[in-house]
Amino acid sequence: MIGSLLVANRGEIAVRIMRTCKRLGIRTIAVFSDADRDALHVAYADEAVRIGPAAARDSYLRAEAIMEAAARSGAEAIHPGYGFLSEKPDLPLLCREAGRIFVGPSAECIRAMGPKIGSKLIAERAGVPSVPGYAGDDQSNATLAEAAARIGYPVMIKASAGGGGKGMRRVFSAEELAPALDMARAEAQAAFGDPALLIEKLVMRPRHLEVQVAGDKHGNVVHLFERDCSVQRNNQKVLEEAPAPNLSPAIRAKLLERGVALARTIGYDNLGTVEFILEDGFDEPWFLEMNTRLQVEHPVTEAITGYDLVEWQIRIAAGERLPALQHEISESGHAIEARITAERADHGFRPDAGRIEGYREPGSIRIDSGVRAGSEITLFYDSLLAKAIAAGADRAEACSRLAAGLRDFAILGPATTLPFLIDAVEHKLFAEGRATTRFIEEAFPDGWAAIRPRQRLARAAAALLWLERQEAARPGGDAWAALSGFRVLAPAGGLATSHVMASEEDATTRLAIRPLPGGRRRVSDEAGEIELALRSSGETFEVTCEDRVLRGSHAVAGGRIRLVLDGESFDIGIESATRIAAGANGAASGSGAVLASMPGVVAEVRVAAGERVEAGQIVVVLESMKLFTSLTAEIAGVVADVACKAGETVSAGRRLVLIEAAAAA
Repeated sequence: MIGSLLVANRGEIAVRIMRTCKRLGIRTIAVFSDADRDALHVAYADEAVRIGPAAARDSYLRAEAIMEAAARSGAEAIHPGYGFLSEKPDLPLLCREAGRIFVGPSAECIRAMGPKIGSKLIAERAGVPSVPGYAGDDQSNATLAEAAARIGYPVMIKASAGGGGKGMRRVFSAEELAPALDMARAEAQAAFGDPALLIEKLVMRPRHLEVQVAGDKHGNVVHLFERDCSVQRNNQKVLEEAPAPNLSPAIRAKLLERGVALARTIGYDNLGTVEFILEDGFDEPWFLEMNTRLQVEHPVTEAITGYDLVEWQIRIAAGERLPALQHEISESGHAIEARITAERADHGFRPDAGRIEGYREPGSIRIDSGVRAGSEITLFYDSLLAKAIAAGADRAEACSRLAAGLRDFAILGPATTLPFLIDAVEHKLFAEGRATTRFIEEAFPDGWAAIRPRQRLARAAAALLWLERQEAARPGGDAWAALSGFRVLAPAGGLATSHVMASEEDATTRLAIRPLPGGRRRVSDEAGEIELALRSSGETFEVTCEDRVLRGSHAVAGGRIRLVLDGESFDIGIESATRIAAGANGAASGSGAVLASMPGVVAEVRVAAGERVEAGQIVVVLESMKLFTSLTAEIAGVVADVACKAGETVSAGRRLVLIEAAAAA
């Protein structure tokens, strides 16, 4: 058995690999960039080594830096995880030269199956049919145009060397082909250093199916059944499950047979995944590509087989035979995985960033996570935060358990896809096992938008939580003794009404809050009144309204209350109404509140409190993904508050500057 292992990756997969290592008694070494000094995977490892600046190209993608870290730490083996260096032959070759074990397939297997063009030729030799297309060496536009005409439109252009949706274009007519080829070629060169393209018949309603295979260094090859990964956005997977639903025994047999045949053809010697595409309603699965690494979605296979696939990888790399042969491998039940990412699903899955102020995992399902409270989410790396995996005796039970677990999962800080995932899992198309890769556009034809029936209640709860903190912060303050921050009127002995402003995205709402007997509160807004009682303990709270009790989690940072209530997520700024300029009542447009238009880093603050400004004057410059955006004052007046500083990471919708209108000032 291997004695020490360096994980050449970050985030949830690094923690996942280390968890198996600790169970096996293997010493673990993490690597980290400057952006990840305080990351969870660094804290989880027995030792950690810095490998460079924040940018991946200067750290995690430097094979020589990984080898230097292995030498410094004395690591016996290196596990690449997925992404970064996992599908290039460079690292296994360097490991071979240095006498270290690479926990993955041989460099020869990676090189053979890496380029899509080459892998299709190998599949053809193995008798595994591919999607009809062109994968030749002649890359001229004329040859590719002839191939597209022969295949028949619509077609799909793909980069030969990569994945993740880069270098891919759908083309529906001959007129669209030339510009699409130019864009795909440039994108492939920039992303993978290889401009080679292939053209395939565009399958209009495809299912994305894959076979988990494993081979050892003794010639044994097995499958661990199949997965369905059809639910995708931007050609990247969102929901994955095993086994594949609504799949006939004949199609399943073809999948498994072809996956093993391809692995045998190249003498595959670790874990890998053979991916197929199946036109909805047809019975012929076509080969797409082979991923020569551990897959993000491997936990669903673990759930139905009972095997630890990372342990399999380690044992195979150490020279052992497969832990089980084909006749010993069986499946039971159903499992579904949801990828939780730091993205705005309601804004076309735009990446988000910022500090995680609160974090609570559900106890009912498996969570593979790379973050915790206090983690900084940057735009340097992939947006994946965690994975939620639910298993059940059948698919219906797995769906039900996953939805319940997602509702109980609280990540407070950057926007996440948790609310979208709940809607997706509960959608009829997915629940019935009828999802294709067009699921999102068919299930949410106008784009996904959060439906928040708890919005008014959450806004009221946020206001009470904020008032409680205000009272507790006063000298000698006791929030609960003072009825959650409501003050006593000295002359009459009555209880005063508090007025606050709640800001969400670009809307601001005035709230009036008055205590009632029995610890209840009446919160009034433009839509009417809500009566509620609230109790909090640490990051959790309970709201009682109309004889119903709802539970949630919250975190407070920078004047904003981030909370999850009944599975719905909210980011609400609360301020005393006296601090808001007269013109700021209602929507932020035309008001004195200058909000961050997107997540980013404050590059420059050009004003200070007390300074007079004119309408249209630049007050803050925001940097996001190397683009600079100037944020301007919408009204003339005096700067009442500056709530940000240069170098600070801010979330979309956060108020950065407050301006009092000229007349009010």
